[in-house]
Amino acid sequence: MGRNRATLADVARRAGLSKTAASMVLNGREGTRLSAEAHQRVFAAAEELGYRPNLAARSLRTRKTATIAFVSDIVATTRFAGDLIRGALDAARERDHVLLITETQGDATFEQYAIEAVLDRQVDGVIYAAMATRRLTVPAAILGGPVVLLNATSPDGLPSVVPDDEGAGRSVATALLELGHRDAIALIGRNRLKEDDPEVSLAARARLHGIRQTLDEAKVGLLAECFCTEWLPEHGYAAMRSLLSKPKRPSAIICMNDRLAFGAYQALGEAGLTVPEDISVISFDDDPIAAWLRPSLATTALPHEQMGRRAVELLLDGGAVEPSLVPMPLRRRRSLAPPAG
Repeated sequence: MGRNRATLADVARRAGLSKTAASMVLNGREGTRLSAEAHQRVFAAAEELGYRPNLAARSLRTRKTATIAFVSDIVATTRFAGDLIRGALDAARERDHVLLITETQGDATFEQYAIEAVLDRQVDGVIYAAMATRRLTVPAAILGGPVVLLNATSPDGLPSVVPDDEGAGRSVATALLELGHRDAIALIGRNRLKEDDPEVSLAARARLHGIRQTLDEAKVGLLAECFCTEWLPEHGYAAMRSLLSKPKRPSAIICMNDRLAFGAYQALGEAGLTVPEDISVISFDDDPIAAWLRPSLATTALPHEQMGRRAVELLLDGGAVEPSLVPMPLRRRRSLAPPAG
């Protein structure tokens, strides 16, 4: 910090040119009428001196700071959504932008402080991100400039990037239909609050719609639907035990997320049943543990890295106000098989 920073004047002096000429070379401006040898002298001088452009001065001229604010609730400290930040960082770096990341932990007072802090730094735009896919209220302070919502929507008509949960629902149902499951598919994870309140979840309703639409088109109905107060392993375990107590056993289970599927696996094992020989299981999210289960769990992956990248692209390039849906790829693993018998 104590070292004097090389200036444009230092570079010009070392290269034996005027400050204006050196600036034109370093900024790639055409028509300088300088020889190739003069260009080489400028670049060599800049490298020798460790010259870096004064971004603060440049921002006064261009009204751009090459910085993007990434404001989130709890995204930054969760291992499941760290790829959101990784994708945004990579896209920003490719465009010579820096990402300023701050997390609010849902604290409205700190959120106001954090937003004011990044706006004081004259960022070129704000990515406002949520951990759970939901509709949210955007702070008024950031509505005056470019904003993109990540993993969220709002009633403000702002550009947004969300996973294609409805498409994932179609993929999951199609995978079972292609294997021949038709009259004994059960669903674990119905939840009225998640399905009816977009401020709690956008995923549940979209996934359910995709599943039902695909099954309806194939003239296939669900054998049973289990409601769960939360999408946690213990609820998947209880729901699976309930299904196994019924007269007709399902040939395949759709779980609304991987954690429910983890619990369902446990219940099936305790009942002496094997996946997928007795019952196929498929779900959503591609939790890191899904590939480590035995057998490995078929699931649709949340495309967090692609979503983060897309958010930066929308912010810098502009785009439609309609939500940008990022596909959730299907991970076909060993938990799927045709119906037994």
